[in-house]
Amino acid sequence: MEIYTVGFAGKSAEVFFGLLKSNGIQQLVDIRLNYSSQLAGFTKADNLPFFLREICGAGYVHEIRLAPTEQLFTKLKKQKGSFAAFEKEYLRLLDERNIAQELPKAMFSPRSVLLCSEQEATHCHRRLAAEYLKKHWKDVTIVHL
Repeated sequence: MEIYTVGFAGKSAEVFFGLLKSNGIQQLVDIRLNYSSQLAGFTKADNLPFFLREICGAGYVHEIRLAPTEQLFTKLKKQKGSFAAFEKEYLRLLDERNIAQELPKAMFSPRSVLLCSEQEATHCHRRLAAEYLKKHWKDVTIVHL
């Protein structure tokens, strides 16, 4: 199974939807905590399902169980915490939520992409979520767009 990841920051709508379309994405799994902010631009939850359907023929799912808590984001962004500390706490949160057992593998049977805002996956929870699933499910290949 392949799990794709993508961030929208720094991408135009043309580039963003072009990446999804050229990689055959059939479903976008939104793992953002705040998915309706005006800063989300063309990826606001009110508009994104329409754009995905019309441009890519893809579906939309908001999977809040893969989103960090507001407290974790505050520590990282506003209090300028370390990403290493964020990573440790986020992975603990996924364990507490029993994600490996509770999240159905079938969710990823259509070619799916995990969405968050960060431009690069390096310091982003979408990478951590994908790696967590790979570790627990074993048969996962991760592709960062």
